[in-house]
Amino acid sequence: MKTIIFTGGGTAGHATPNLALMEQLDRREWDVHYIGTADGVEKQLVGNRSDVTYHEIAWGKLRRYFDWKNFTDPFRVIKGYFQSKKLIKELKPAVLFSKGGFVSVPVVAAAKGKCPVVAHESDYTPGLANKLAAPFADTICVTFSDTVRFVRGKGVHTGTPIRPELYRGSREKGLAFTGLSGKKPILLMIGGSLGAQAVNEALRQALPLLLPDFDVVHLCGKGKVEPALHADGYLQYEYINEEMADLFAMADIVLSRAGANAVFELLALQKPMLLVPLTAASSRGDQLLNAEYFEKNGYAKTLLQQDMTPVALSEALHDLYKNRETYLEAMRTAKNVDGTQPILDIILRAAKA
Repeated sequence: MKTIIFTGGGTAGHATPNLALMEQLDRREWDVHYIGTADGVEKQLVGNRSDVTYHEIAWGKLRRYFDWKNFTDPFRVIKGYFQSKKLIKELKPAVLFSKGGFVSVPVVAAAKGKCPVVAHESDYTPGLANKLAAPFADTICVTFSDTVRFVRGKGVHTGTPIRPELYRGSREKGLAFTGLSGKKPILLMIGGSLGAQAVNEALRQALPLLLPDFDVVHLCGKGKVEPALHADGYLQYEYINEEMADLFAMADIVLSRAGANAVFELLALQKPMLLVPLTAASSRGDQLLNAEYFEKNGYAKTLLQQDMTPVALSEALHDLYKNRETYLEAMRTAKNVDGTQPILDIILRAAKA
């Protein structure tokens, strides 16, 4: 039996693609391990699985702005490096797969020369963590075709891993779970595990304009439910896990931020989407590039946050639904959307090298 180590963390987007790949491994042939943080979302998603051995290491965030932690976090990264080096020596993995996030940097560095390293970059341009890890990786799989040019000759356009359970959703089960009749078009708003505050507020202000024409299912993030706003046709949930595939199957259109994993899941499921990317002021601008790519290829409609009034949001969503067939036609012709098997093939080849 061969050993594989997965790493990646900080957000669900750095962990759920690993889960998609794990599901496709033959457990008669693979002993699966995961290196992550003690308190990150990856621990919540992976740490309690009986079929995966989870290992915690120290980690530190490398910031581009001033913070007192900038003086201490480098020492945590160094500690994480030596912890990873010890684990890799003990486990003797056939291959390491990294999904990114700052926890992955010391792990990938420690694996250099000890086993093949396959990494994956979700966004249109590589993030800081993957830039730091790139010299230690043998192959870097990328979600966007345009990203290959940014990764120094190591890039392979594969798409992104898609959780297989998302394809097994049932509209009928979604309607039963929510109690909706299905007589109106259904708008699903996803904001990730932490929600998307600006979009939450705009959507709620736009409800009087939307509810006459749509039923609205709002995944608003932990602690973000507003009980006073409960109304016929408007449902709020902090976060959905097991029933997510059914909600996707039920939705006619989706409102979302423009994180790469989320938008490619929507593309794979062929869901017309309105994207409101994070602004450059609150991010490194990757979501703006993701949204621009999707709009350019006809997969999505984009509304910039600075232009997002309740009226503008309502008009954009109504227009999206009216022209949904145009977006569906473009999505049907998209290539390299689900990268699960291409990435798995690269991992398996690397393990045999």
